[in-house]
Amino acid sequence: FVFKLTAAKQQDHFFQAAYLEERDAWVRDIKRAIHCIDGGQRFARKSTRKSIRLPETINLSALYLSMKDPETGIKELKLEKDKKVFNYCFTGTSVIDWLVSSNSIRNRKEGLMLASSLLSEGYLQPAGDTSKAAAEGLSDTPFLDLSDAYYYFPDSGFFCEGNSSDDDVIMKEEFRGMVVKQGCLLKQ
Repeated sequence: FVFKLTAAKQQDHFFQAAYLEERDAWVRDIKRAIHCIDGGQRFARKSTRKSIRLPETINLSALYLSMKDPETGIKELKLEKDKKVFNYCFTGTSVIDWLVSSNSIRNRKEGLMLASSLLSEGYLQPAGDTSKAAAEGLSDTPFLDLSDAYYYFPDSGFFCEGNSSDDDVIMKEEFRGMVVKQGCLLKQ
């Protein structure tokens, strides 16, 4: 789950993600930044709170912790779709249902707005093709209230079985060698 970024000064930087989807999310976000800068635009991450206009009373961090609560939070499941098994994930519908039952929102439309904010801020991640396509802007909303749209918590231990490709073989071959310096990079 490693990828390489070569800077303008011909410096190579290697990034290692915890799992495939995290690696792909990093690559996608970095490509967006490069595209923006190459187009002559200033790259700045927009705050979800400003773009979606969330009320100041909503604390996304506290909401995220409530969602992860083992007793009262969203139940992480093992789900199957298109011959792939998604571990430690949940559906978009279960997120909206939980938000309604916890009185965090008044209706499902508000739930979509709040869940989209959680997704944009990195508290939720898309797991399947359906949810990834929506998150990349191929749908009316970045978050889907569907039973076949899968999501997961970034620190949940999520992994997908049956998701191998030729790219994985190339990646394993390209990144042989010895670790010279190891570090940690947090995405916020």
